[in-house]
Amino acid sequence: MDIGFMITIFLIGFIGSYLSGMLGIGGSIIKYPMLLYIPPMFGLAAFSAHEVSGISAIQVLFATIGGVWAYRKGGYLNKTLITYMGISILIGSFVGGYGSKFLPESGINVTYGLLALIAAILMFVPKKGLDDIPLEKVSFNKWLAAFFALIIGVGAGIVGAAGAFLLVPIMLVIMRIPTRMTIASSLAITFISSIGSTIGKITTGQIDYYPAFIMIVASLLASPLGAITGKKVNTKILQVILAILISGTAIKIWLDILL
Repeated sequence: MDIGFMITIFLIGFIGSYLSGMLGIGGSIIKYPMLLYIPPMFGLAAFSAHEVSGISAIQVLFATIGGVWAYRKGGYLNKTLITYMGISILIGSFVGGYGSKFLPESGINVTYGLLALIAAILMFVPKKGLDDIPLEKVSFNKWLAAFFALIIGVGAGIVGAAGAFLLVPIMLVIMRIPTRMTIASSLAITFISSIGSTIGKITTGQIDYYPAFIMIVASLLASPLGAITGKKVNTKILQVILAILISGTAIKIWLDILL
């Protein structure tokens, strides 16, 4: 690897992981298209969809560790929510991560596009009064949460994501979890999910370890910084940023698939 390639991969990992910590996502929705499209734009080696999904899977594992650590205080981590959704998404992500080797690259991209489209639609549903709910009074249907997490895990495991880009909209819109609790708990659930998808990718030989290592270093540096920012930024602004990122990614993926 030359220095230009290393810097490009590091910057992709840093930017994606900063947004990961700030918005409660694993960062794959940002880093997947960046890894796929940016290196070839600068005349650098291009990754296949399988390589990108493998690198994303292992990187997310480390990006979420930093984010969870930054949110460990303040009552933002809902342990019951994390337990029910975490176990379900772990099972689903392992199944998806292992099964992805049987899909063509076009199948991985279409799966990613569908997940991003659903997430984008959910992010534009009104969320009035959501953040007026005291954290200690938050309630939700545990088994419905587990069901959603299982389905998200399968799809996310296929594309090497941890599923937070779909998990966050569902937690906000359908389960009515306040924004900062959603962000913090999502990072913890995403960490659990990424264990399954990472094992699936490793056992099927889909990870390019050198760029993955660079992404991991960037993640450990940037994710805690993003989480600190996320605690200070207005929740409405966080929701808008997430909606824009998810929508932009969905549009880009579908344009490439269709054209």
